[in-house]
Amino acid sequence: MSKKSITRLARLLLLAAVAGATSTAFAVDTTTSTDAPDLTAIRVKIKAKDFKSAAADLYAVLDSGVQHADVYNLLGFSLRKSGDRKTGATFYAKALDFDPNHKGALEYQGELFVEIGQLDKAKANLAKLATLCPQGCEEREDLEKAIAEAPASAVKTN
Repeated sequence: MSKKSITRLARLLLLAAVAGATSTAFAVDTTTSTDAPDLTAIRVKIKAKDFKSAAADLYAVLDSGVQHADVYNLLGFSLRKSGDRKTGATFYAKALDFDPNHKGALEYQGELFVEIGQLDKAKANLAKLATLCPQGCEEREDLEKAIAEAPASAVKTN
């Protein structure tokens, strides 16, 4: 390989690394695979709290035939944040059916459990996150915080 080819390869690798770092700036969940559809525009809507529009776009992705844990997780999140916890819960479960170790779905489903007073289930999700990222990760830290801030009076037993 010539010096020029090596230099070009190094530049491409640097660009790929920069692009990867830039794309995660808009993430509201952790992408768990490389086969995920491009959800950048939808993540921007979610970050802007335009949950209903994001949900409509995610339904369109599903209607196009795409089935992916990231799509189901973000749809669950968008629906939950729009006030439809029941349907949101269904999509978190679907995301976890596709990928039982999806950290974003475990976090968001755990947050839903906190919201509805099912702390035992939220703690089960937290235990799984602790196993998946023993050194810590954003999803684990966010769910720990949600559990810690849950009012004791909201706890339900099931």
